[in-house]
Amino acid sequence: MNDLLDRAHGGSRDGVPRGARRTRVLISGASIAGPALAHWLGRYGFDVTVVELAPALRGGGQNVDFRGATHLTVLERMGVLEDLRALATGGSPITFVDRRGRRLLHLPAEFAGGEVEVPRGKLARLLHRHSSARAQYVFGDSVTALEETAEGVRVAFRHGAPREFDLVIGADGLHSNVRRLAFGPERRFVRHLGYYAATWQLPNRTGLPVGGVGLNVPGRLMSVGADHRDPARAGAFCLFASPELHYDRHDPEQQKALVRTAFAGLGWRVPELLESLDAAPELYFDSISRADVPHWSHGRIALLGDAACGATIGGMGTGTAVVAAYVLAGELALARGDHRAAFTRYERLLRGYAQGCQKGGDRTGPFLAPRTAAGLRLRNAVLNRRWALERMLELGKQVSSVELPDYEQALAGTVSAAG
Repeated sequence: MNDLLDRAHGGSRDGVPRGARRTRVLISGASIAGPALAHWLGRYGFDVTVVELAPALRGGGQNVDFRGATHLTVLERMGVLEDLRALATGGSPITFVDRRGRRLLHLPAEFAGGEVEVPRGKLARLLHRHSSARAQYVFGDSVTALEETAEGVRVAFRHGAPREFDLVIGADGLHSNVRRLAFGPERRFVRHLGYYAATWQLPNRTGLPVGGVGLNVPGRLMSVGADHRDPARAGAFCLFASPELHYDRHDPEQQKALVRTAFAGLGWRVPELLESLDAAPELYFDSISRADVPHWSHGRIALLGDAACGATIGGMGTGTAVVAAYVLAGELALARGDHRAAFTRYERLLRGYAQGCQKGGDRTGPFLAPRTAAGLRLRNAVLNRRWALERMLELGKQVSSVELPDYEQALAGTVSAAG
């Protein structure tokens, strides 16, 4: 690939003549979008640094899925599709029950799991492994200031010495630090959708089934299921309706207290699941929200994934992030150093697609935990019909599809044209 880029640019990589300094790119965030972008940029010969606030790769979170031809094509071009198939869970069926444990609704594995479902932490480790040979990772640090100049961006860090980069990419999630520093406060871009969600791990001492079984009452869902590869472990997931809450996003004890308050007084397995919070090694807790940023770039700084167009759950954010990383890197490689043209084309290609996927996130809370008993009955009545499930699956594949350039072919074309 690097030889191809050398010839495509007349003896250059990322638009810089051979022997000149490579374009320096800082990526903030080492979850999914950041390592995916680092993979492609490193492959195209850019000088890539990834900075991550956490001290190491985060291992928790929900299972994530890929569905439709667009997702699978990008994963195949990355060279990770078969690795992901080896890690696949097989999907996560879930059965909704009432307070007495009586079945209300069953959703099969393919409904939530798409065509390839993997644990989020394992996906993050795989993308890190595929990108780390061509990118420098810095954990336990974060960006504190950005100053754009005519030649680059001066970046200050919480711990490290200041550095200058040609481009900065915010791939640091719904609560993006880069977006806050370069575009403005979070309240301008992130809208609360009326629900909160949490996940954590616990021992499987009671023979729980793979997938999940969940108590559904108006405005609340508490579910639990065995780990697909380690039957001694289980994962809990809960979701509850709430106005916007004010809490410290970096204080897990405060977040655990919010979960306990939201689910106090419920029967079934809820008391034992709340008790397991005390020993949970890692807790994911966040609002169900969406980000809408009018422009995904500002000068030499651009946003990627949830930072630009996120939806917490149900908005196909993982697939969108991987697709967006592919497009952003490809456009930068083709642009011969013209980042403005690359950023413009990146957004033009993907904005409509990303917004279509986001709509699923708008419906996640009301779908998983309708606020009224009548809403629960209606959802169950509809989705207990197979044709309705199949129609929703088909619509999901259509939404997740977009026509993408083949950047390797495009770069090969510039080789042919040059000579």
